[in-house]
Amino acid sequence: MPITVEKNETLFHLKNSSVSYVIEILHNKYITHRYWGSVLSSYHGSNEIQMIDRGFATNPIPTLRDFSLNSLPLEYSTQGNGDHRIAGYQIRLENGTNVTDFSYVDYQVIQGKPKLTGLPATFGNQQDVTTLELTLEDAISQLKMILSYHLFENLPVITRTVRFENQSQQSVFLENTASLMIDLPSQQFDLITLDGSHTNEAGITRTPIRSGIQKIESSRGTSSPQHQPFMALTAPETTEFSGEVRAFHLIYSGNFSAQVEAEQYGSSRVVIGIHEGTFEWQLNPQETFQTPEAVLVYSETGLNAMSQTFHQLYQNHLAPTYFKEKERPILLNTWEANYFDLNEASLDKLANAAAEMGIELFVLDDGWFGKRQDDTSSLGDWTTDLTKLPHGIEGLAEKIRQKGMEFGLWFEPEMISKNSYLYDLHPDWALQVPHYPMTEGRRQFVLDLSRIDVQDYLIDVLSSYLDSGRISYIKWDMNRHLTEVASQLLTSVQQKEVSHRYVLGLYRILESLTTKYPHCLFENCSSGGGRFDPGMMHYMAQTWTSDNTDALSRTLIQYGYSFLYPPIMMGAHVSQVPNHQVGRITSLETRGHIAMSGNLGYELDFTQLDLNEKQEIHSQISFYKQMRPLFQFGQFFRLQMPNTFFASSWLFLNEDEAIIIYFNGLARPSVPVQYLPLHYLDESSDYVNQATGETFSGSELNKAGLTIPRIKEDFKTLLFHFKKKGLTEYKPYKIQLNMDFIRLFYKLRPLYLLSL
Repeated sequence: MPITVEKNETLFHLKNSSVSYVIEILHNKYITHRYWGSVLSSYHGSNEIQMIDRGFATNPIPTLRDFSLNSLPLEYSTQGNGDHRIAGYQIRLENGTNVTDFSYVDYQVIQGKPKLTGLPATFGNQQDVTTLELTLEDAISQLKMILSYHLFENLPVITRTVRFENQSQQSVFLENTASLMIDLPSQQFDLITLDGSHTNEAGITRTPIRSGIQKIESSRGTSSPQHQPFMALTAPETTEFSGEVRAFHLIYSGNFSAQVEAEQYGSSRVVIGIHEGTFEWQLNPQETFQTPEAVLVYSETGLNAMSQTFHQLYQNHLAPTYFKEKERPILLNTWEANYFDLNEASLDKLANAAAEMGIELFVLDDGWFGKRQDDTSSLGDWTTDLTKLPHGIEGLAEKIRQKGMEFGLWFEPEMISKNSYLYDLHPDWALQVPHYPMTEGRRQFVLDLSRIDVQDYLIDVLSSYLDSGRISYIKWDMNRHLTEVASQLLTSVQQKEVSHRYVLGLYRILESLTTKYPHCLFENCSSGGGRFDPGMMHYMAQTWTSDNTDALSRTLIQYGYSFLYPPIMMGAHVSQVPNHQVGRITSLETRGHIAMSGNLGYELDFTQLDLNEKQEIHSQISFYKQMRPLFQFGQFFRLQMPNTFFASSWLFLNEDEAIIIYFNGLARPSVPVQYLPLHYLDESSDYVNQATGETFSGSELNKAGLTIPRIKEDFKTLLFHFKKKGLTEYKPYKIQLNMDFIRLFYKLRPLYLLSL
């Protein structure tokens, strides 16, 4: 049984084949943390808690001078009655006090995993997950608190949530409701976070933890590009390939905080949840409040193993079920080809070129609706601009489908332009504070998604387009953070609820749409990675990783995001050079290899390509289609973390074959000879290099590695493709097309089109 209950029902051991997590009830009241790490065959308390009579320590049991909450390893705690470390929760009663006194009452073991009302969460059946619920009560305030632990049977994963129930006859105010708190018995950790900015997301920061509190957060209304709602504590010697990792991730898309406190007596407290500074919730009598879900991942074999766990969990137990094993299409997005300057004729020409290259999905980006000539107007007016598209979206979509491609459409549903019919009709629908000016961002305001009428409007608008059956993909953009966060429909004491209610409103919209249209592929976008979090991934199977499409920048961004998300969840496009974000020039081959390392797409004007570029892109698309199962569903391992010169490498692997992509970054003189060990191949098998026909054992490739040739070129990529010996082999991926045939085709094509 994955959860055993021992010691007169005071000890709970959550255990599968790879991880153990132990909780003990002390003095029939306090929930203490005893162990989390590599699996234990049994637990009998050899690491007993050392009780010491310490100065300045208060004693909740007066006769026990050596018992203090200020040093007890707890699973959940608050301030006000002796624990002065960072709090897991904070509650204010109607009389203004914020002291509570919760005591353990009971437990329940459940096969399976109950859903969270109104919130995204991981899922699993009775064979996948076992749930432990610990119930605590405060007899004075008549509040109940339920700590939920969900153990995944086949993964080193435990997820946690907290539920508050008000059983009194008075309202209480929740001022802080962390999803997770845990006290770890060590301070010998490095702290890893993913930090950055717009167009520079997911940079890896690693520092030893120091005495005191270290914190990352977002108060921007979204999870933000500045900080991923993630932190990991590792042993100082941990690498990609070895060492312990304890990782934490919040399944939430709004304001959050994640903190670790290295406290005075040598332990480390981790707390993660909704940002306590931008949150409050009026919990009325008989009402319940549910926190978002926090994910805990343990690895004893390095960061790659941590990532493998996150990848499997999110692909199989979080993302929309329909897309779990469904290949993603290769798309062309119109943005960098057209920007706002589009019309049906130019789009038709671009679509013809895309179809000839083998593109499978044609995506119409911004500029198709209202009076949208630039970013100063029309958000909220989701009616087709018939001067640009005289046959409407349905007419254009049908044309695209007749060319053998699916059709996708861009929306930015959460925004409203001041210059719009919708704003003229409903100015109160925008977030705003009475008597104060409304702050514009990108010349737009934010709709108040805490309002049911706004939610219903957006559900109806999106449904009116999806009902046609001609749209198979929606790019859902969100291009600014929240300001003047207030709602005209809530009372004065509820205004600090708006940030969370906004997120709940967004989730209601997404739940409605993805349930009604389960086969539509929604791509999550917030100016790229501004809201790339597991909460959004529950509804949208992939995310536009970053607005920065430069190949060098993308190696760093995609490397960082791969800590948590598999490549199939990352949109990656080949764009024009000089790159529109940084002005850098990289080869088409390099741009292709980096984009293949996510969901391959293109964002350039196919009608302006020369014959050599057409040949190269056709070759890339053909190779990616052939290798798509490996790129999208194979295991992904990082082989070389980006160094001073930005060199990095990674591996795609399944049971039959492997692809290694090496990126040299900046060329430099006097480079030492480099050998790249592959680490993860099957050591009992031989592998054939598909470019040379040479055969090597898996153990040799893992340990001796590949020789990286001398490269005298900036931003060069190398692709190595190996197949297990005995399987059908095929030629290198560059398809040599007959150039005379191509020239003849393009010469005769106008006559052919006229004959249609």
